[in-house]
Amino acid sequence: MGFGDLKSAAGLRVLNDFLADKSYIEGYVPSQADIAVFEAIAAPPPADLFHALRWYNHIKSYEKQKASLPGVKKALGKYGPVDVEDTTSAATDSKDDDDIDLFGSDDEEESEEAKKLREERLAQYESKKSKKPAVIAKSSILLDVKPWDDETDMAKLEECVRSIQADGLVWGSSKLVPVGYGIKKLQIQCVVEDDKVGTDMLEEKITAFEDYVQSMDVAAFNKI
Repeated sequence: MGFGDLKSAAGLRVLNDFLADKSYIEGYVPSQADIAVFEAIAAPPPADLFHALRWYNHIKSYEKQKASLPGVKKALGKYGPVDVEDTTSAATDSKDDDDIDLFGSDDEEESEEAKKLREERLAQYESKKSKKPAVIAKSSILLDVKPWDDETDMAKLEECVRSIQADGLVWGSSKLVPVGYGIKKLQIQCVVEDDKVGTDMLEEKITAFEDYVQSMDVAAFNKI
């Protein structure tokens, strides 16, 4: 596994293709996997690699929280497409003195050359983004919402769920599915913008209706 050499244009293209249908390197939330790959990149991806650049700018926003993100940072060869070998580590080992800390460090200042390159690429990205519609990563999620018992008012339960409104959240169709002993669960579809709405937020808001909701599970999760 790997992305090739992430300090090269070819490696960044592999990363861009990998992120075409993903928001993060692993899972559905930022993690140490994203930090490991982020720190291996020498500068922001060019504007034409918009999936990689979107991900790069999003992960950079976690600069102050990077140590608290979940997961354990692993070698780069543990991430990415299975049919690509990681060569970034070998290149990094031979050029440790030239590494650039993209998050910034208290002990080292970003070189003028790297800073100039970063600003130029970000300017290119902003210019291109202003000329064409941004690609918005979306997901279709199927939720199972379970009541406490067979006496729970399921119409009211669904009304509570649909009352949850957020930018980037659209509710879809729903149905009641028997689970046994006369109890039915609410199965409801929604479409979310990945950068704005996550399953953790949905679970927190739905289970807050504790008079009706016992639990919420993700039955299906698909990128659009």
